[in-house]
Amino acid sequence: MACNELDYAYLRELVKAQSANTIDPSRNGLFDTKLTPIARMAGARSLKDFVDQLKTDRQAHMHRAVAEAMTINETSFFRDLKPFEMLRESILPRLIAQRAEQRRLRIWSAASSTGQEAYSMAMLLAEHFPATMGWDVKIVGTDISRYVVEYARRARYRRLEVNRGLPARMLMKYLERDGEEWIVHERIQSMCEFRQVNLCAPLPVMPQFDLVMLRNVLLYFTRQDRTVVFREVHRKMASDGCLVLGNAEQAEDSTNLFEVEFAANCYCYRPVPVS
Repeated sequence: MACNELDYAYLRELVKAQSANTIDPSRNGLFDTKLTPIARMAGARSLKDFVDQLKTDRQAHMHRAVAEAMTINETSFFRDLKPFEMLRESILPRLIAQRAEQRRLRIWSAASSTGQEAYSMAMLLAEHFPATMGWDVKIVGTDISRYVVEYARRARYRRLEVNRGLPARMLMKYLERDGEEWIVHERIQSMCEFRQVNLCAPLPVMPQFDLVMLRNVLLYFTRQDRTVVFREVHRKMASDGCLVLGNAEQAEDSTNLFEVEFAANCYCYRPVPVS
C-alpha cells in the first residue's frame, strides 16, 4: 500500500522536528527513494507500514534515522569553484596574516556531508599556503547524519566522487589509489576531524573559529531556524573571523549578527560585535 498525503505530511514534520530541514511537498518522492531501505531493515512490508510503525512506536533512534536519510548530502570536491578562488585570493591571505604570530588556524565546515569540502580546504592550504603546514591548523567538519560523518572519517572516495571537481594534478598529489577507491593522504587527513552535530541545537564544545563555511544548507531551513543557526555560529566565531555562505543564501534576512563584506559568487560576512 502506498503512502497518502497525510503520511507524507507526517514524515515532513518528523524531519523538520529532528533536523530543521523543510521538505517541499513537491519532493515527496524522495521519501520513497531514501526511506524504503530503512523500512525494509525495520521489517516493514512497505513505506506505508513503516510510517504506521513510526506513528505507533515513536522510537527515537528510528526518527533520527529518518531525518538523517532525508538530509541533503549533495557535495563534491571544490564545489562551486568561485568561492574557493575567493578564499585563495582574498580571505585566507588576510586570515593567515592576522594569525601569523599565533600560527594557529581554525576552520569549520558546518555542513560537511561526506567530507569533500573539509578536505578541499586542507588541500587548498597545502597547495597555496605551504607555510601553514607548520602551523596548528584544524578543519572541523560537522553534519547531522552519522552515516556521512563516518564516511568522511574513512577518507576513501570512489572514482565518480574524485572525478567531480578535483583537478587531476591535485588528485595525484593529495590522494592515493587503492583498488577502486582513492584515499586522502594522511597529511591532509590529519588536518581534518569530523563530528555529528545538529546546527539547530545548542552546539557542543568547539573552538573559536577563524573561518566558517556554511554553504548550501540554509536554503532548507525556515527563517526562524536560520536565526537560531546564525546565533550559534556567531557564538563560535572569532571577532575578526569570516563567514562564507552560498551564492543563493544571505544572512540579512534572518539576523543582524553579521554584516556583508563582499558578495561575488558567494557571500562573505564579518561578525558584528554584540554589545
